[in-house]
Amino acid sequence: MPLLRFSRLLLAIMAAGVCAGPAVVRADPVMVDGVTFSDERGGFVILSASGEGTYDNPFLVVEEITDPEGAVLVIRGSLQQIGNRIGTLHQTGFALNKIVINGTGEAWTLFDMELQELYGVASDYYDGLSFGQAAKLRSPFLSDRFEINETLNEPHDELRFRDGTVKPGDRLTVSFVVTDATPIPEFYLLQRPSRLISALPQRLAGR
Repeated sequence: MPLLRFSRLLLAIMAAGVCAGPAVVRADPVMVDGVTFSDERGGFVILSASGEGTYDNPFLVVEEITDPEGAVLVIRGSLQQIGNRIGTLHQTGFALNKIVINGTGEAWTLFDMELQELYGVASDYYDGLSFGQAAKLRSPFLSDRFEINETLNEPHDELRFRDGTVKPGDRLTVSFVVTDATPIPEFYLLQRPSRLISALPQRLAGR
């Protein structure tokens, strides 16, 4: 995605979802076009969700992370029926943008995300879940606050954004894809600011 197009996307996102007025804190799961996003494991609140999961109209989840140790986004749906919306060879694939508000009171110097089919168990090559592994993607992974992103496929599926800062109260926008060759009805996106997910504390792992 060219930088100009990404900048326009950020402006559209802010106009449509964030700057339109104060967001309502939601404790209930939010369903969008067949996919449910839930903050039930705590550490953050989902403020809104929208979109279709395509490159042109990605799913957009606006959330506030309040726990410095991180948060876990639960994603559910009949993913085989939803299908692939980004043109890769996986059975399931969708584009996901996130606006993450830093409500932790601490500055973030990196932002990690990890996919897991079974909570607490690393996602390896054989479970099929990944950030577009082995696919030719139309758009790269992008962030408005971090200069560099790194994808690790083995021994677990991790996406890291680094070389930047998100101050308390600031918003971070990230753009990426999620794919699954053998989709199941529920999986998890672990989100961790500032520290390595491999050092996930027991308090977060026990949610």
